[in-house]
Amino acid sequence: MATSHQPGRFGSLWKLKKQNEAAAPNSRFRNSEKLDIEHLSNTSFDRADASQPARRRREAPPLVRDLGPEERARLEMVLVKKIDLRLLPMLILMYLMNYLDRNNIAAARLAGLEEELELTGTEYLTCVSILFVGYILMQVPSNLFMNKIGKPSLYLPTCMVIWGVISAATAAAENFGGLLAIRFFLGFVEAAYFPGCLFFLSSWYTRKELGFRTAILYSGSLLSGAFSGLITAGITGGMDGKRGLRAWRWLFIIEGVITIVIAFAAYFVLPNFPRTTTWLTEDERQLAIWRLDEDIGEDDWTGSQNQTFWNGMKLAFQDIKMWNLMVILFCFVASGTVTNLFPTIVGTLGYTNIVSLLLTVPPYVLGVITTFLNSWHADRTGERYFHITLPLYFAVIAFIIAAATIKTGPRYLAMMLMIPGVYTGYVVALAWISNTLPRPPAKRAAALAAINAVSNASSIYASYMYPESAGPRYVVAMCVNCVTAFIAIVAATVLRFTLVHLNKKLDRGEVVEGAVAVGEAVPGEAARKGFRFVL
Repeated sequence: MATSHQPGRFGSLWKLKKQNEAAAPNSRFRNSEKLDIEHLSNTSFDRADASQPARRRREAPPLVRDLGPEERARLEMVLVKKIDLRLLPMLILMYLMNYLDRNNIAAARLAGLEEELELTGTEYLTCVSILFVGYILMQVPSNLFMNKIGKPSLYLPTCMVIWGVISAATAAAENFGGLLAIRFFLGFVEAAYFPGCLFFLSSWYTRKELGFRTAILYSGSLLSGAFSGLITAGITGGMDGKRGLRAWRWLFIIEGVITIVIAFAAYFVLPNFPRTTTWLTEDERQLAIWRLDEDIGEDDWTGSQNQTFWNGMKLAFQDIKMWNLMVILFCFVASGTVTNLFPTIVGTLGYTNIVSLLLTVPPYVLGVITTFLNSWHADRTGERYFHITLPLYFAVIAFIIAAATIKTGPRYLAMMLMIPGVYTGYVVALAWISNTLPRPPAKRAAALAAINAVSNASSIYASYMYPESAGPRYVVAMCVNCVTAFIAIVAATVLRFTLVHLNKKLDRGEVVEGAVAVGEAVPGEAARKGFRFVL
């Protein structure tokens, strides 16, 4: 059908809709309910295997179906850019504060916290670890609840306001017991954000787009590591003793207040899921919904009544791929726990506190750069395994160097490689979860939360591997980090062989749980080739 289009606009979709209404008045639709009815009426049923239940084959809405490939690609590119601008800046800023409020206790140690609260023995390390107990307990129920209500635009900012208040309240701690309680509840509330954010992104982006967006999101945590050192250095040098407060108290007050302000701004910026959002035009919303349907062969989020807590958990826990991914992510985070006490480790180089804080910045900056490049290339090539495992070899080398020498130059080189070595592949592994467990959304939400919760369990014990007496080499910690990085490589290799095997089954037309076999999928690439797991 020939039609004129305005570059960069969705007005062409409106014209196509009008032409379709004129050609077929009985099939016109004006809202999402009628769109669902049309999808049902245009649904046929196939069996990939006689023993399997019939599956529906969906057809694109007319506005999408009547577009040529070039016009469709152009309009989709415009839509993705619009989604990027709406979601990513705020999500990055929120995650930066999430990570900053969680880990600023490491920088606060160099700003006088341990000394003023008279923490002895392992009390400081216990305060670091206890956060992750609350963090682990809340992740799965939080993600399932957010998926159930379908209102991330309200849920995520509300959680952020609460954790900002708790973080600022850390400045009022007077002893070990008070600090311990505050840290536990901080982890309990902060648990909602990161797994919820991963699920939120997977509800807006296709599998080929998700890796780079996950890297952009995770850059918030890496940037927080850099900013934490700079902010703490500035506060320690300029505010220590102001109004009778030590620098570490000002650190928690300032960062907590900033968190609360950003959270209130997020109420007005973050959207809900594509099907329930109001900031897209009807034409844009249809395209946003359809491209996700086309990518995984199933409508992603259709309504609260379809999102059940227990069914999502059951499906996730019955899938062996989730357990494999859990091992991979657990080992990644176990290796990355070095960041929980990174200022302390850098402090063993022998410089002053302020110089040590400044020296924590370059490794995080390098980590941001390598993470962006690696994730961009992973999405560009559609490959996951080598983009996950190759950086880990650099992490293994870094941990070996750190444990083997006390010379300043090689040790700082090892520190420069640790963070990029772990987190460059980590963000691609996070995207691999949604790539491997894409449907249904309740299962994906449960899997993301469960994997993230279990992976962070390593942070409970890891802090105890870094007592000051173990410095400067921290041999036990570095050896454990080295071993877990290697296990992550092995587990990723096992998962790749598993996915290759499942893809071969799909090539033969066999049904695989959680996938769309040949002939069952939606029009386009999925219809020609069927769903395939990303390797």
